[in-house]
Amino acid sequence: MSDAAKKKTGKGELRETIVIIVQALLIALVFRTFAFEPFSIPTASMQSNLMIGDYILASKYSYGYSRYSLPYSEVPWNGRIMGNAPQRGDIAVIRPVPQSENYVKRVIGLPGDEVQMIDGRLTINGETVPREEVGTTVDRDSTGVDIPVTEYRETLPNGVSYVTQEISDNAQFDNTGVYTVPPGHYFMMGDNRDRSLDSRSLSSVGYVPFENFVGKAQWRFFSIQDNIPPWQIWRWPGNVRFDRMFTSVYQ
Repeated sequence: MSDAAKKKTGKGELRETIVIIVQALLIALVFRTFAFEPFSIPTASMQSNLMIGDYILASKYSYGYSRYSLPYSEVPWNGRIMGNAPQRGDIAVIRPVPQSENYVKRVIGLPGDEVQMIDGRLTINGETVPREEVGTTVDRDSTGVDIPVTEYRETLPNGVSYVTQEISDNAQFDNTGVYTVPPGHYFMMGDNRDRSLDSRSLSSVGYVPFENFVGKAQWRFFSIQDNIPPWQIWRWPGNVRFDRMFTSVYQ
């Protein structure tokens, strides 16, 4: 083969490689924009269901699409298309109105609901949500502070059941007034009740508009202790929580 032919072949292979890379990047962008987006869990607010260092995939299509579902929320577009209403008990990625970053919380109150905390007990529309004590454990927050907690299995009116954690029944948001959820909004709470900043704080999170839902949390695909960066592969031994990988967030 002549030098000219070799150069032509080399250019053709380089062009083909570039095309493959561009196609792969486009597929990844479309996947992230319209199908699933990864998120990390940096705080203790959803423990022990979602632990610090869990990495999850949230489905964009579950609730339809708004500007908060897109990679750039600054897009001048209001409303939601192909929207499916969140269900009570869903774990959702949201963008609270006063905040500039995403939160992960559980849907507790639907539009029109009346939600209140009385002595650490959740009430919805005047009815106390059943809870059953399941044991005690130690909860560690993002600063490494360990606190004994009691775990309860809480069951919402639609039958969705999950485990909550309480340091006590007399913490800051364990006794509140009645929150009346406005039309088109949702009341969100963390499962780690005394270590969660959520809709109970109207000034920090408050009622979340449907438009501000990013996606529905679906699966854990990776989990590592103490927020260790996942690229530090040499620290994986003894720190990766293999039993939490590739599992549903609703287990």
